[in-house]
Formats: sequence, structure tokens, C-alpha cells
Amino acid sequence: MKKVLITGITGMVGSHLLDHLIESSDWEIHGLIRWRSPLENLVHHVDEINKSDSRIKLHYGDLNDYGSLVTVLKDTKPDFIFHLAAQSFPRTSFDAPIETLQTNILGTCALLEAIKSVCPEAMIHVCSSSEVFGRVPKERVPISENENFHPASPYAISKAGTDLLGRFYAEAYGLKTYTTRMFTHTGPRRGDVFAESSFAKQIALAEAGHIDPVVNVGNLDSLRTIADVRDAVRAYKMLLTMNLEPGSYFNIGGEYTCTVGEILEKLISLSTLNNIEVKIDQNRIRPIDADLQIPDTTLFRGLTGWEPVISFEQTMQDLLDYWRQRISQTGSTLTR
Repeated sequence: MKKVLITGITGMVGSHLLDHLIESSDWEIHGLIRWRSPLENLVHHVDEINKSDSRIKLHYGDLNDYGSLVTVLKDTKPDFIFHLAAQSFPRTSFDAPIETLQTNILGTCALLEAIKSVCPEAMIHVCSSSEVFGRVPKERVPISENENFHPASPYAISKAGTDLLGRFYAEAYGLKTYTTRMFTHTGPRRGDVFAESSFAKQIALAEAGHIDPVVNVGNLDSLRTIADVRDAVRAYKMLLTMNLEPGSYFNIGGEYTCTVGEILEKLISLSTLNNIEVKIDQNRIRPIDADLQIPDTTLFRGLTGWEPVISFEQTMQDLLDYWRQRISQTGSTLTR
């Protein structure tokens, strides 16, 4: 039986990858978590995790603690590693740039060093981000893999470092790394610090009567190409199972392109309320924004046959329903 290790298994992408691997493989699935990691995204797997013979096993460790990474790798000896753990919030990185750089660059370096020492034959997915491209001129959109990096946030800078580390460890040490620049992907379990999830959460709170029908927003003019997280994790599994060239790097993303404002309009159209007010909140606006995030995914699609299958409308409906369910269970929460 193949073994897989997922860093960041408690996050939106990690938990959906766990769902997908449970359904589509017979692999033994190991997840790296911190002692303080919230587990709500794994709640539907808890009964299975509690079994002594479960296919799902959780291990405590931290990207900023090299010794813990070595221990987890020695205990699991994975065939596949999906490195998804990160400080993943661009807006937050302006307030905590050092933590962001520490976790995403040095933490990735620590993981790759540990892999080099313990299990150098493992196949490794290094999760970069479309944010590395930053502010791309209109004439170079859609964005190809060979576009120059022009990161527009400390988060994007950290992911540029992550991206380069993945390729370096393939070239210098022969590790089987595969790097992805995933463009905007969302859906159920999306963190509420991201724009579209914050919109959905505020709408759900208003529908439940916890707040006034006002949605606070930042920059609504940025252009995004939207993919569903469940399509993204299908791509990630294919990345490590289709005999691609180690050291390769790929753009992955959806097909539906719109402004952040149009995302908000779609979510409002799905609401049971007809009196929602939109209010600009200056605290939600980044000092610099990556405003033309449209990918060219020809390379990855041509090599794998992957394509997104979940519509933008379905993704937005599922995201809003996710927050409706969360709020019905937990009551009022912060409107961040």
C-alpha cells in the first residue's frame, strides 16, 4: 500500500485532498498537524481517525521545527508528499511579514532538507501560488509558466521562495519535486480571511439575523479566474501519479474569469435577502494588489488531460451553503 503525507491537512485544500484520496485510492494517508491546529475541517473523518487500523493517521509537527519533520518522515516513510502547509493569507502577510517568510520559505526548506535526509525517493508536490506573478502587464495575460515573478505582497514573496526551493532541490539534489502555481481556488471550508469567503460568511450572518445586511469589502476591481478546490485536488493527485518530469512547474486554474465585484454580485444573488448593502472597508484593501490573475494552463492540461468540471455557480452556492451550515451550528462569529 502506498503512503502519502499531507502537510496542512487541516486546511481547506488539505482536507479536500484527504476526501479525494479516501475516495479515489487505497493509500494510507498521514497528515502533519500542529498541536493547536483546528480540526473542524476533518470532523467528518474523526470516527475513522479514531480507529486503530484507520487509513488516516495524524502526526504532530511543525514546519519551523526541523526535528519534528525528521521524526514524522521516519515514522511514515511516505511515497508521496503534498506540501500544502503555509501562512496562506496575502492580506495577513502585510501585518506579519516575518512569520510569513519564516514559515513559507524556511519551513519549506526544512521540509525538503528532511526529505533529502530521510526519504529522498518520495515524490513531492510543492505548492507555490499564482501570487508569485503579481502585477502582470495586460499584454502578457493570460499568464504562462515563464512569466517573470513580480510579487505584490510578503506572502507572494514567500511563495516565490517556495517555488524556487522546489525547483532547486530537484536540480541540485535530484529530489522528485513538482511545483504548482494554483490560481484562485475556493469552495466549502475556505478561510474567512479570503474575499469571497468573507462575503459569503457576512451574507450568511445577515440571513441568520446576527448582523445588519451590510457586506464589508475591499478592492472589487481585481480580476480573478476561479476554480473549485475539489477540482484543484484532483489536479494535485494527477501531478504525482502521471510520470511527469521531476523539477517541473505548472500553472493550474479554472476557466471562469470575473472581477471580485462580480463574485460578490453572484453571492448576493443567491441570498434570501434583497436589501444587502455593500460598504468599502479600507482595512480590507491591500497596499498593492495582484489584479490580473488569469492563467494559461495549456501545459498541465496537455500533459495530464485534467480539466475543471465544477461550475462557478456551483462553487459559489456550495460556499454560501457551507457558511449557512457553520453559522446554524455555531451561531454568531467574527465578521472578518
